[in-house]
Amino acid sequence: MDAPASVDCAAIDRYAPDVLFTPRDGPLQIKNARNLASMRRAGRLASECLAWIVDQVVPGMTTLDIDDLQVQFAERHDVVPAPRGYRGFPRSICTSPNDVICHGIPSRDVVLKDGDIVGIDVTLIVEGFHGDNATTIAVGTPGDEAAALMRTTLAAQRAGIEAVRPGARIGDIGHAIQQVAEPRGFSIVRDFVGHGIGRGFHEAPQIPHYGTPGRGLRLQPGMTFTVEPMINAGVPDVEIQADGWTALTADRRLSAQYEHTLEVTEDGARVLTVQNDEGRWEPPGRWWPPGLEPDTD
Repeated sequence: MDAPASVDCAAIDRYAPDVLFTPRDGPLQIKNARNLASMRRAGRLASECLAWIVDQVVPGMTTLDIDDLQVQFAERHDVVPAPRGYRGFPRSICTSPNDVICHGIPSRDVVLKDGDIVGIDVTLIVEGFHGDNATTIAVGTPGDEAAALMRTTLAAQRAGIEAVRPGARIGDIGHAIQQVAEPRGFSIVRDFVGHGIGRGFHEAPQIPHYGTPGRGLRLQPGMTFTVEPMINAGVPDVEIQADGWTALTADRRLSAQYEHTLEVTEDGARVLTVQNDEGRWEPPGRWWPPGLEPDTD
């Protein structure tokens, strides 16, 4: 679940970090080994949950049905779905079909049909730590533009994660995403960004999905954050609806998003919201857009 670009990092949770220091955008936690172990377990379970839900989405379902699946999974595993009640959010999962960029509220009135795409954003709290991941999937057979948008967004997210290593800068992540998405004619949403994560749902630092190489906070081992580009088929502008949550594309064209939680390691990045033991990148929810195959982009 992404953060608004204006997130107040001064109000971040400060629970048992190994190191705590303050960059310009607020206090930042460097996680210790025990906390990282808990975050890996939270990330893996969130990944398993997302994949389990994705496998059951078919035309004719409502987005409230998807929320019901999230509730079932959380109850079965005795964990907490983080969105429920967060700043007043009324459901346990975010569901964002077609022109919804993010933070869509599940509803019995939103029926998914063949050709739709839908973003599904799962965050679970396990052992007090958050695992946050999201995917955009096709419901039935997507149109050409939708398929191209999903392929591009997934490739851009992967490129952003591949830019993560000790000594790199936050601007390197966003620049890598831009280099994939913009030459293909798509636009990057700037109103919402990735974020630090741990015991707090949204911590420092903010991770914009655009940027200048060599600019921004320097990355170091023990940092944990999300990379979750939201990429639009048309303009990047956002319109927040009357419910205070649902963010639509201003031109009502399609939007897609893919999100992982990761940690900075001594030699690169470990993706936490995956189902392999090594922390290698894989598509969130293990869902590949049409036209992409495993280990290609």
